[in-house]
Amino acid sequence: MLNTSPHPFFRVRTALSMALSSNDIKNAAQRLHQAEKSRTQIRQLSQEFPAITIADAYAIQKAWIDIKCAEGRVVKGHKIGLTSKAMQSALNIDEPDSGVLLDDMFFADGGLVPTDRFIATRVEAELAFVMGKRLAGPDCALFDVLNATEFVVPALEILDTRIQRVDPETKATRKIFDTIADNAANAGIVLGGRPLRPLDTDLRWIGALCYRNGQLERDGACRRCAQSSRNRSRLACQQDRAFGAGAGAGPGRARRLLHPPDRDPQGRHNPG
Repeated sequence: MLNTSPHPFFRVRTALSMALSSNDIKNAAQRLHQAEKSRTQIRQLSQEFPAITIADAYAIQKAWIDIKCAEGRVVKGHKIGLTSKAMQSALNIDEPDSGVLLDDMFFADGGLVPTDRFIATRVEAELAFVMGKRLAGPDCALFDVLNATEFVVPALEILDTRIQRVDPETKATRKIFDTIADNAANAGIVLGGRPLRPLDTDLRWIGALCYRNGQLERDGACRRCAQSSRNRSRLACQQDRAFGAGAGAGPGRARRLLHPPDRDPQGRHNPG
């Protein structure tokens, strides 16, 4: 029997209540920007503003992206994060978020990544959907995603956090509001491998082997994820109505986490 009721994963938020003032949002964005530049984490915004809402968090994210764009950065894509059960369990979070990919976040396959640019780096294996056409709006369907996707490529996502993962005073872990405001922990992405058309293979059976200095550290498969990557593109488009997070042409990333996040290539412990 066909179930036509919306899955909670795709439920569009209609209540856009905001608890923070415009000055609060502006100041939070400036603090995040300075935290990234100084490589010094700030306290969780959810601790400073207990009444913070999802809408507040996306407003902070947008204000931060506006600061970056005013400095010359260019929006190149979008990310849907925290969608797999593995990632949600790792961060004690129970819903996805989305963020913006900027031009300085892209690194060449086989190139050097300046680790001194980041604070608490982690790496994830992903699938990146490179979009040929823009997708937007709450009525975007699975077939719209397939028609708009130019190709799919393997990718490595570089994560970083400008907000403390654990509050030193309360020992509380960061919440979804913190990760959203922190641009969904975006820091970098490496696109590589052989491009595939979305219907050329069964994406559920694509696997990944993660090596560090020649030693296998992690492995994983797309089938372990609870939701389809193509449906994550739908989520991005549905969020467009509420938060302006539609997926435009280019490497908009409806990603699929293949394994839990690994620490940075130098094996350092992550602060916070």
